Amino acid sequence: MTICAVPVAAGRFPVHSDRMSDDGSGGHYYWCTRHHRVETDADVCPAKHVLGPYASAADADNALQTVRERNDAWDAEDARWAGEGR
Repeated sequence: MTICAVPVAAGRFPVHSDRMSDDGSGGHYYWCTRHHRVETDADVCPAKHVLGPYASAADADNALQTVRERNDAWDAEDARWAGEGR
């Protein structure tokens, strides 16, 4: 078995730098699709039920609007790519 002694991707990819912690001090906010409310790191539901993380409670509170806007933009881009509306 041969092991490559040279890092293959050294410096080529961004590194996620958020401090990982389970003390609830991360300061992230989530929109819970199950409870229809903003949740924090301290009380967040399982990932399958949340959107986020967001930097502020206001951003989390507007998560569904953000999703709608992004979906509309992607649908318009798909239509443009497919040549619709010409």
